[in-house]
Amino acid sequence: MTELDREFYCKGYQLVCGVDEAGRGPLAGPVCAGAVILDPNDHIEGLNDSKKLSERKRELLFDQITQRARAFGIGWASEQEIDELNILNATFVAMGRAVKSLGLTPSVCLVDGNRDPMLGVETVCIIGGDGKSESIAAASVLAKVSRDRLMLQLAQEYPAYRFDVHKGYPTKQHRELVQRLGPCPIHRRSFLKKLLPPERL
Repeated sequence: MTELDREFYCKGYQLVCGVDEAGRGPLAGPVCAGAVILDPNDHIEGLNDSKKLSERKRELLFDQITQRARAFGIGWASEQEIDELNILNATFVAMGRAVKSLGLTPSVCLVDGNRDPMLGVETVCIIGGDGKSESIAAASVLAKVSRDRLMLQLAQEYPAYRFDVHKGYPTKQHRELVQRLGPCPIHRRSFLKKLLPPERL
């Protein structure tokens, strides 16, 4: 365990849960959150911020986390919820759903970032937490892999937008496709206001 996670176990917390999200920045698709309670006696080698890992490494770690963690949960907030609530609040909704789907009630949640998502349990916010805490890193891997897999499925449903290439992030290619084709049903309308006039949203 990293020193940070170990500190909480040494303080007497029995179930330390890491929470992180993936997909706050894209123009399309839902935001996804992961929640993971690792087994402190079963160290998973190679955990790190999911953005610093290769796709292959993330996939391998995903399988290890889901097989070896004491509990894990994945939560989503749709593009419609993002438009209605704003991306920050929708992310908190996804985090709450991830924690609720654990099947266990955490003693404490370590959350990546500096804003408390109000999860209903004791929460500690950690800036850059996915690079400091193994449990947060594990949550970031679950969220990232889950969302990427969904976007690959949606790429088959909406092939013109090439979600398989950019996963909905605002790349030059994606912006150009949106401007030429207009939005598809999974685009976040609130994110397109600088790209398209109101009548095309």
